[in-house]
Amino acid sequence: MTGRLRPTSPRPFPRVIGAVAAGALLLTGCGILPGSSGGSGGPVTVMTWAPDRSADINAVKMAGVPAMARTYARWVNDTGGIDGRELRVLVCDEGDTALGAERCAREAVKEKVAAVVGSYSRHGQSFMPALEAGGVPYIGGYGASTEEFSSYLSYPVNGGQSALLAGHGRQLAGSCERVSLVRPDSIGGDRMPQLLNSGLLAAGRPEAADILAPEALTSYDEQAGQALEQSDGSCVTAVLGTRTETFFDSFRRLEPDGERVRVSSVLGSVSQPLIDRTGGRKSPFEGAFVTGWYPDAGDARWKTMRQVIRTYAFGDNRIDPDDTAVQTTWIAYTALRAAVAAIDDDTVTPGRVIAALNRGTEVDTGGLTPTLRWRFRDLVGTSGHPRIVNTKVTFQVVREGRLTAQKKDFVDVTDVLTDPAGG
Repeated sequence: MTGRLRPTSPRPFPRVIGAVAAGALLLTGCGILPGSSGGSGGPVTVMTWAPDRSADINAVKMAGVPAMARTYARWVNDTGGIDGRELRVLVCDEGDTALGAERCAREAVKEKVAAVVGSYSRHGQSFMPALEAGGVPYIGGYGASTEEFSSYLSYPVNGGQSALLAGHGRQLAGSCERVSLVRPDSIGGDRMPQLLNSGLLAAGRPEAADILAPEALTSYDEQAGQALEQSDGSCVTAVLGTRTETFFDSFRRLEPDGERVRVSSVLGSVSQPLIDRTGGRKSPFEGAFVTGWYPDAGDARWKTMRQVIRTYAFGDNRIDPDDTAVQTTWIAYTALRAAVAAIDDDTVTPGRVIAALNRGTEVDTGGLTPTLRWRFRDLVGTSGHPRIVNTKVTFQVVREGRLTAQKKDFVDVTDVLTDPAGG
């Protein structure tokens, strides 16, 4: 897959007059948000990648991630840059493949980017070794791969799926006598029951029924029947990524007339765009419990992000402010901005970004997360996820077709992550 750098910014960097260089740089599947150098230091070049234009119908599509990165850069550059430094964003389509993810990582190293920021990829086993070999930090990835929570060059802004599942057990324990967990029949799925059960057992609830589901089915009637039977009509949760919608389609068809079992999931498997697409108030997710990383999309703490999207995205319909991937990209670039502002040297290099983060640069996200900091003593430090610093989750519920807060404050799941067996 090849591609040409695409000029996308109609607004010049403030106080700087210049022209985009002729002879556009060629990158495989990548593009650049151009701008002229200037300000108090040299430009800061970073990369954001995500699966975007894959022809595979089963591939994840996350076009809003690079679009949000470019929008963030337009805003920053139109308001003075990062301490006077221009922000340049390279983007790369990793195609939701291991080869694509490795290709993007190698291009990031080749282009000498200061960091890879706010990206989405399920293929950490492919991209992290390439970044480590080139000494490039990975800031605020979505959390879709385990390597993001183990690599010494990764700086995650959320607790990944582990934190969501640990919190989800606690959320369900308050309302569910019995729980059926439908999860992937995979190595990644094998740890889900342990995390979910920790929250259930702590509240005196029985362990969830563990129902395995192949990831590529077009119908889940068999698994839906098992979940309904083993939940005793109480609660059914499914954590199947993009297949969660397919499972609940099957499940709702099997429910007895007049009986509505409480359903639930975690963000990443259920999202506001999915609820909108499946009927809003009439969605099969109406009434569902959902555990997330951040405040619900209607929370006032997202006001600045929404204003930036309205002003600088220029109607780009790929950017949905309710999308967790878009929200994560916003938070990741907030972290980058704090790290770069902490660097005194004119030239921002990967090593200087790493040093700024390792020595304790604090990232204030305006309440969207706890204050983020990646010193050694800030890390959870368990063998399964040693790089997690944000162990907070949020409890949400779908009301009138919208994800809304079930509990106002963050819930800390540090104890479950450090003792996932619950014992």
